[in-house]
Amino acid sequence: MPAVLRPYHPSDQPGLYRVCLRTGDAGGDATHLYRDPDLLGHLYAGPYPLADPGLTFVVTDEQGVGGYVVATADTAGFDAWTEAHWWPGLRERYPERPDPRDGTEDHVLVGQIHRREPADPPPGFPAHLHIDLLPHLQGQGWGRRLVGTLADALRERGVPGLHLGVAARNTGAIAFYERLGMRVDRSHPWGHRMVLPLG
Repeated sequence: MPAVLRPYHPSDQPGLYRVCLRTGDAGGDATHLYRDPDLLGHLYAGPYPLADPGLTFVVTDEQGVGGYVVATADTAGFDAWTEAHWWPGLRERYPERPDPRDGTEDHVLVGQIHRREPADPPPGFPAHLHIDLLPHLQGQGWGRRLVGTLADALRERGVPGLHLGVAARNTGAIAFYERLGMRVDRSHPWGHRMVLPLG
């Protein structure tokens, strides 16, 4: 079955979470870092199709979901929605825990669930996205098509621009975003915030 790009369906959620985990270590497989394979998905994929329907797209092939873009048109509104509807249940499900000092990172993500940083979208770039592709679908134009499809959907809503965060060591992703016309807006110890005008 050839790969296809299509809108998200709720049955795609397990595939989103699987791709999120397998690309969650600065683009590499993060399976070894987490005892709970769903934690990364809870933070970086799961809430988007619920909070802002119509802005999640997937690439599927014979192996299932192999890539996606999830997004919101309004970062501040998304944060308010998740604070009311997404994080409370996860905070109850995942009580804070100490570092087990065994190389796993579950405690870090659980800490992020309990302590959310307030959104600070750059002026003129209210939307944000997360995009991931499994290795077997990389280098074939799917990333560009996912971002292009999302950008068209955002333009239809009148959104002027989008932003995203990327780890500094994920040099392949940074180069990809630059080829799409994104630029670094701000740098942090963890990496860069990049922006893309949609006008």
